[in-house]
Amino acid sequence: MTKKLAALTLSAALVALAAPAFAQSQGDWTVGIGVGYLDPKSNNGTLAGLDAEIDSDTRPIFTAEYFIRDNLGIELLAATPFKHNITLGGSTDAGSVKHLPPTLSLNYHFPTNSAWKPYVGAGLNYTVFFDEDSPLGDLKVDNSFGVSVQAGLDYMVSDRGAVRLNLRWFDIDSDVELNGTKIGKAEIDPILVGLSYVHRF
Repeated sequence: MTKKLAALTLSAALVALAAPAFAQSQGDWTVGIGVGYLDPKSNNGTLAGLDAEIDSDTRPIFTAEYFIRDNLGIELLAATPFKHNITLGGSTDAGSVKHLPPTLSLNYHFPTNSAWKPYVGAGLNYTVFFDEDSPLGDLKVDNSFGVSVQAGLDYMVSDRGAVRLNLRWFDIDSDVELNGTKIGKAEIDPILVGLSYVHRF
């Protein structure tokens, strides 16, 4: 029995040593690059008395995270501009708008003894809207400030690299004006599905 227990213990130790280590230690930096699919919720509010629909978009995304404690990091999310088309009443083209969603989050990475590393986070998002274009006139979408939450999973592919899948939700509600008159509030509240490669320095 003792020999079997020793053999099992040795086998477990060898497996643990064989798995790449992706420690999340105080003072570490990680940088991530990938793609993000941003999908606004359905029922995006009422604009000019008509139901608004805002479509989805996919763009490159970037993250940088600094670990202030073991397993606890402050992360900045950035992206190239997302572009969304706006439809009113199911058929009326109300134009398009671009936005940037910089988001600062505090993330907790769960320590595990495997190549899989889950994490959760919460933070604040400031969404900047620009390049509004509409066949109906002068369209303006106000910038938005709100909370953001996320959950993700890293799979270690080396001692310093991981593939990351994560989901984020943003609270984005913006006042909308047409020709200087407020026509309602866009309730966007999107989910971002991200797939990235993350490298630790």
